[in-house]
Amino acid sequence: MPAKSKAQQKAAGAALSAKRGETKVSDLEGPARDMYDSMSEDQLEDFASTDRKNKPEHNSKS
Repeated sequence: MPAKSKAQQKAAGAALSAKRGETKVSDLEGPARDMYDSMSEDQLEDFASTDRKNKPEHNSKS
């Protein structure tokens, strides 16, 4: 499932970096921390690899 917004893609990238041990888990905040706790590395990679072109900054909750 691809990311639906730039913010979601960025959070997935941060969580993926922590999963791989490239950054500290304690540095994660908000959605990135939630994604780290609830998603597998494969799922995070799918979200993080989404092209940001033509994506909204934030997904609307309508």
